[in-house]
Amino acid sequence: MYTKRKIFDASLSRFILVFLVMALGFCGAFPDSAIAATAKEIDASVDAALDRFKQEVKGAQEFLNASKGVLVFAGVIKAGIGIGGEYGEGSLRIDGKTVEYYNIASASVGFQLGAQKKDVILVFMESGALRKFRSSSGWKAGVDGSVALLTVGAGLEFDTTKIKEPIVGFIFGQKGLMYNLTLEGSKISKLQK
Repeated sequence: MYTKRKIFDASLSRFILVFLVMALGFCGAFPDSAIAATAKEIDASVDAALDRFKQEVKGAQEFLNASKGVLVFAGVIKAGIGIGGEYGEGSLRIDGKTVEYYNIASASVGFQLGAQKKDVILVFMESGALRKFRSSSGWKAGVDGSVALLTVGAGLEFDTTKIKEPIVGFIFGQKGLMYNLTLEGSKISKLQK
């Protein structure tokens, strides 16, 4: 009985893994993530994500100008069936210039089915928070620092003078800012580019 259960668990695990790989391939993530992007490709996608952010959220430019640094992941892929995962690459910009490259990755268990592509923007409002982030070897949201996610709809305006959090996050889908999302448990690691 124990052996049959073990075989069943191994088969189920393989099925879930195969489905996850197929889902990532189906949504166009597999070719992108199979070959890591170059620094130039990452910078181009970060430029496009920042342009969308500035166009869709009034006050975004002033908010970015007040920041100590901005970490942007463009085209993060999230997919799953029961077990899910997400991965993306991006760059940290200080004073409008790329200083380092990073990846973001997470895994999750629970009710989930499908795949989505999104952009993640983390804005560091305090020098101490940025310094702590840059000195870590693997920064985990919710453990090494909390991120306040703003949930404003596309086209709306927010008051940048009322935001007093050290790190503020925005998650964009194809139709503007996305609701009911979290970065808790996402691990961000430095890339050598």
